[in-house]
Amino acid sequence: MYDPMLMLTGVIAMVTRTLGREPTSETTDQGAVSIEQVLWYAAAAISVAVVAAIIWSQIRDTASTPVQSPSAP
Repeated sequence: MYDPMLMLTGVIAMVTRTLGREPTSETTDQGAVSIEQVLWYAAAAISVAVVAAIIWSQIRDTASTPVQSPSAP
């Protein structure tokens, strides 16, 4: 079975790694946003949306199943 928490953990690790990079000669310029940053944020946003959709569909499926009332013995 697919584990959405595993994907969420991976996305959080990627975003943390991207944002927590040590400054180098290439990254010391804090000017315009690079296309790499835009793509990373877009990938993170899409991943979060996919995980949220998977979790929401599981919640809806669980909520739509009828509850059987207990019968007396």
